[in-house]
Amino acid sequence: TSHHGNDPEKLLKISKINTFHVSLFAQFLEKLKSTPDGDGSLLDNTVYLYGSGLGNSSIHDHENLPILVAGGAASGMKGGRHIRYKNGTPLANLHLTLLDRVGVHVDSFGDSSGKIEDLFVPVSI
Repeated sequence: TSHHGNDPEKLLKISKINTFHVSLFAQFLEKLKSTPDGDGSLLDNTVYLYGSGLGNSSIHDHENLPILVAGGAASGMKGGRHIRYKNGTPLANLHLTLLDRVGVHVDSFGDSSGKIEDLFVPVSI
């Protein structure tokens, strides 16, 4: 169904599959949220990335990617927002930003063109 060719029946099937997968992810996040860890929860102390590298899987398009980032409150993640970046922003920019936040400092990752600066609250050192 991922190569749906805009066929309404296939689109309905992939929508149902995606809805099911997101419901499983939501259950997982709830379990993390209810699991104590240090001064918060496992969800507070970890970051999870969920989504796809394809916007339209039928044509292998890399625009308008459905990406969800959850958790990370303990590391300064600004949550509860929908962010729309300009077209052409590489998904690898998000990967590079998350790597940096967990202590993996590299100059680039994949086709990254920079870090996403507004994902975390600035931390003063």
